[in-house]
Amino acid sequence: MELKKIIEALLFASDHTLNARQLQKLFPELEMPSIREIDAACESLMEDYYNHAVELRELATGYRFQVRAEFAPWITRLFEEKPPKYSRALLETLAIIVYHQPVTRGDIEDIRGVGVSSQIIHTLLEREWIEVTGQKEVPGRPALYGTTKQFLDYFNVSSLEQLPALEKLKEWDEVMIKSQPTLKDNSEQQTENSDSAKTDEPAT
Repeated sequence: MELKKIIEALLFASDHTLNARQLQKLFPELEMPSIREIDAACESLMEDYYNHAVELRELATGYRFQVRAEFAPWITRLFEEKPPKYSRALLETLAIIVYHQPVTRGDIEDIRGVGVSSQIIHTLLEREWIEVTGQKEVPGRPALYGTTKQFLDYFNVSSLEQLPALEKLKEWDEVMIKSQPTLKDNSEQQTENSDSAKTDEPAT
């Protein structure tokens, strides 16, 4: 069978991204294509779907088929539940990690000028948007945080360079809101609100 068609079928059937190495391992040993051949087939598929509502994108963790962003308003109507939006405190914390990583919780607090609740860090870790990348060589050796490949996938980019420039930091909440949100349960929201009341500036 034609390599491109096999890869198209595999990527359509997969519920997560697949990189070239993962795709290669799905072939019998005697029929295994090279990484270059797989990448070439994927590039050809991207061209084939150029004018379609569905596109093939290469993200940080691999390739995936997805609906183009301009059709999001219609796609969201397929889902009955509308997840709550993230708080401004969480968005600001994430933005600081994105643009200043690796950073400690203390660094984030210095930049924001207010405390950062433990629930915000927990939520970002749970969503796999950030991870501990090391420890800062200072007394107490606090954890250093940075973004993950899953974070890049969520925002539909393959590298940090594709995100808005630092000068557009004030627009970060708009970027987050326009992206497809992840479900967040009520207990997390209540805990975050409680912590924010203690550590963040009053809501205006």
